[in-house]
Amino acid sequence: MSEPRKQTQRVTADDVKRVAELAYLELTADEEVRMQRDLNAILDYVAQLNELDTSSIEPMAQVAEVLGGASSALRADVPVPSLPRDRVMASAPETDGVFFKVPKVIER
Repeated sequence: MSEPRKQTQRVTADDVKRVAELAYLELTADEEVRMQRDLNAILDYVAQLNELDTSSIEPMAQVAEVLGGASSALRADVPVPSLPRDRVMASAPETDGVFFKVPKVIER
């Protein structure tokens, strides 16, 4: 049995705060600590997996191949006409005739 791996601190508290800010998340102090611990545990596990010798392992099958090939799993990619723009714009709540108008959602 191998000895337990020592966790490294790859993700800092500042990293967690920055990612939360970018994702528009408001984390409590307890959540920040837990997120830092969890992210570091994930990265430690990935590092452990990267130590495995996979040179003799065949690549995984693609889902389409398992289902009998892409042709049987997917529909044919055939172009079809779009709805007429005037008909689509007529049902839009707000439009300039070419584009939909939507409220601004990003405050920064």
